[in-house]
Amino acid sequence: MKVIGIVGLPAGGKGEFSRIAGEMGIPVIVMGDVIRNAIREAGLAPDDAAMGEMSRRLREQHGRDAIALLTISAIEAQDAPVVLVDGIRSDAEVATYRAHFDSFVLVGITSPFAVRLERLQQRGRSDDPAGEEGLRDRDERELGWGLGNALAMADVTIDNSGSLAAFSDAVRALLLSLEADT
Repeated sequence: MKVIGIVGLPAGGKGEFSRIAGEMGIPVIVMGDVIRNAIREAGLAPDDAAMGEMSRRLREQHGRDAIALLTISAIEAQDAPVVLVDGIRSDAEVATYRAHFDSFVLVGITSPFAVRLERLQQRGRSDDPAGEEGLRDRDERELGWGLGNALAMADVTIDNSGSLAAFSDAVRALLLSLEADT
């Protein structure tokens, strides 16, 4: 099984990448779903503050690679030659996936702050940070977990500063080439 990990700052295009992979028949495991499930079980509101606090708590209890460890069984349960993991946030998570899976490819997605802020304002998810200051705070929080280090570890990087069509074409081409390597 080949595992493709996605890393990038908030509103950079990870969800769109995952949507395209899903359309192509590639199973997608979203790391944020682990956190959202923990929030539901704790009876908390699914907002940015709760996401951040639960993420911090899980990492404090289980280590910097906690979310990766909590997704491994879901990845292994997929009956597919390629599985995509959306939402890597730290170099520790990358190290865990690389140690656990013989074939792991990390894809970094980059996008300028202003572009990400505009996208964030358009998508309106309940766990999105509010406004420019909220996005800066979220970036700082996630960079503190090692997201910048994880992004630097990417095997392939896709720039998502242009049109949705250009990004979609780049994602499809990359996924087709990675599938061909299995």
